[in-house]
Amino acid sequence: MKTVEIAGEKSNVEAPTLALAALIYGLWLGLTYWHGSVPLWLLAPLGAWTVAWHMSLQHEVIHGHPTRSKTINTLIGAWPLSLWLPYEIYRRSHLMHHNDARLTDPFDDPESYYWTEAQWRALSAPSRMMVAAQATLVGRVTIGPAWSMFRFWQNMLRQLVSGDRRLLAIFVRHAVEVAVVLLWVLHVCQMPFWTYFLCFAYPGTGLAMVRSYAEHRAEESHECRTAIVENSYLFGPLFLFNNLHVAHHLQPKLPWYRLPAFYRRNREALIARNGGLVYDSYFDVLRRYWARPHDRLLHPFSAKRAA
Repeated sequence: MKTVEIAGEKSNVEAPTLALAALIYGLWLGLTYWHGSVPLWLLAPLGAWTVAWHMSLQHEVIHGHPTRSKTINTLIGAWPLSLWLPYEIYRRSHLMHHNDARLTDPFDDPESYYWTEAQWRALSAPSRMMVAAQATLVGRVTIGPAWSMFRFWQNMLRQLVSGDRRLLAIFVRHAVEVAVVLLWVLHVCQMPFWTYFLCFAYPGTGLAMVRSYAEHRAEESHECRTAIVENSYLFGPLFLFNNLHVAHHLQPKLPWYRLPAFYRRNREALIARNGGLVYDSYFDVLRRYWARPHDRLLHPFSAKRAA
């Protein structure tokens, strides 16, 4: 088996990522400000694309881009264009997700979509139906945002009521950032809240979930749990080439614009590494899983971990 090369050091300042951030925020500012001149059938896909692209940018910022300054990076990426997800919570949970030995584990991977038997039994019948529907790609994109928003804030409010002061500080900061976003949207741009929510925040979250839908699968070997989606000429740039997800997990500090070349140089070794878990574009993922589950709902090894 070929070995995978080790990427070099990151730059002090990454001009492509700074330019990307300017493009995303410029697009968002323009779409919101001139929303009245854009028909809804066009505003919704453009708004969704912008918010999903911004969530990809946030993911890039979490991994230490585009500068070596955490403060500057946070100023670039923390703005909650999706409204519902505090950046600091996303940052902490995503870095926990990068413990590859625990990938997909419902105990230790905060981004796992699998359930333990005990968790499944604790769900109500309607909740089980909602979870089962989200096992399909169509369900994940349409129902997934509502489910994620509700479950996230239900858990967050429960912890806030319990007196978690560290979480309270995150909540206050997030509330201030959301207030700034809504000040622009509602008062400067005169856009109704529900227009923004239904044309930007909700569909943008759903579009972002296309990437996460099939990127991990529970397997005995942790190296075989991370997928590759090739030939993603449309969604690859939207997801900042995280469709090459094995490459990202192997080199999480590698900037988005260097991932395709790194993947091409190491393609054979990376595919051997993940056991051939490769999809031929997101249209291939859609063809396979638009109406059937990507995998079982219960984690196959959770009983062993629980014991």
